[in-house]
Amino acid sequence: MPRVFLFFNHTLTEDQREALSRELTVTKIVLPPEELRSLWAAIPPDSPTLKDILVPVCSWLEKQSAAGDFILIQGEFGACYLLVQHALEFGLVPVYSTTERHAREKHLPDGRVQLEHTFDHVRFRRYGV
Repeated sequence: MPRVFLFFNHTLTEDQREALSRELTVTKIVLPPEELRSLWAAIPPDSPTLKDILVPVCSWLEKQSAAGDFILIQGEFGACYLLVQHALEFGLVPVYSTTERHAREKHLPDGRVQLEHTFDHVRFRRYGV
C-alpha cells in the first residue's frame, strides 16, 4: 500500500485524512523532519533560484520514498513546480488538495474591506492530469 509524503503548509483536516485513505488507498502519512517542514514553509521570496534551496528536500525524498508513493505538494508556486518535476522523475505521484472556497466580505467603517475565507476539502487531484 502506498504512503503519502507531505509538503504542505497546513495541518491535514480529518476530511483530508479520510480522503487519503479512501481515494488514494494511502496507509501511512509521512511528515518530513522539522527542518525540512520549516524550509518548505519559508521559501525565500528574494532568491533568484530555488533549485539549490530544495536540494535537502529532494535528497530526503529520494532516501525515504519509493516509486508509487504519493507526495502532497502545496505551497510557494515555484517550489511546487520544481518539486512536482522531481517527484515525477523519481517515480512518485504528486497530488494536491482541491477545495471549495467560501468568502465573507465585511465593509469596515474606514472604507477597507475585511475578507474571511473558509475552505472545504473536495478531493485530491494528481498534478498534470
